[in-house]
Amino acid sequence: MTTKRLYLPDEDATIALAAQLAPMLCGVHPAFGHEQRGGRIHLHGDLGAGKTSFARALLRASGITGKIKSPSYALIESYNLSNLDFYHLDFYRFSDSREWADAGFRDILDENAVVLIEWPEQAGALLPPPDLDIYLEYADHGRHASLTAHSNKGKLWLTTLALPPQESP
Repeated sequence: MTTKRLYLPDEDATIALAAQLAPMLCGVHPAFGHEQRGGRIHLHGDLGAGKTSFARALLRASGITGKIKSPSYALIESYNLSNLDFYHLDFYRFSDSREWADAGFRDILDENAVVLIEWPEQAGALLPPPDLDIYLEYADHGRHASLTAHSNKGKLWLTTLALPPQESP
């Protein structure tokens, strides 16, 4: 497991982080081939910590246009761009860890799709490990972000990211 920590002083910094990850997930980054597209990212943090903002920024940076809705009520929002599927899920409302499987979400965990899951802990240990866990927590006016890679793909993303020097309030 590889972990990197950084301070995101504002929403622009969160958007910049998402913009760096997007080309890696979409297979358009020079270090990543088309066959390496897709990946799973789990987003953790308290309500309002920036999970949905990060997901929207990543989808926008990936080329998704139009309205990007929060999946809080629908549980899932899906998009397709250049034959790449994007799934944004929110498990906040789940009270039983089996609900995500009963809803049929297991079928979309394809390695070749981009899967963003908010509140993955609501699925308990039933979810396969993500390529990358992102933990966001309040820090003054910004956020602390902790990025942990659980796969070779996730480790490659972390080593490719040009992260700012660690500074904290």
